[in-house]
Amino acid sequence: MNLKITGLNFDVTEAVREHVALKLERISRHAGNLISVTVTLSLDKPEHKAEADAHLSGKNVHVEAVESENMYAAIDVMMDKLDRALIKHKEKSNNVRGAGKPAVAEAEAEGGDEDAGA
Repeated sequence: MNLKITGLNFDVTEAVREHVALKLERISRHAGNLISVTVTLSLDKPEHKAEADAHLSGKNVHVEAVESENMYAAIDVMMDKLDRALIKHKEKSNNVRGAGKPAVAEAEAEGGDEDAGA
């Protein structure tokens, strides 16, 4: 997985990079098909803004968070939103894959009973 961190009106320190990477480890367990993540951190006083674009196979997810406290709080809120979005995407893709299977299995079971009775 590729990780790109950029800062707008904000110097991205090594501590901030480590904080983002640590939070992203937690997120990566929900998305096995995660290709890359681009994180943009910006400072418009007094607001700290964190945005993330996650590129998955077949879908792109964009989340953002604005906090007035500090950049670490904005990163934490943004990562929580990204985590929820990736879980939602994973659940949707799992539901679509198995949508037609129960109806086919029931039809085969009914068809098998009629053949046995004849």
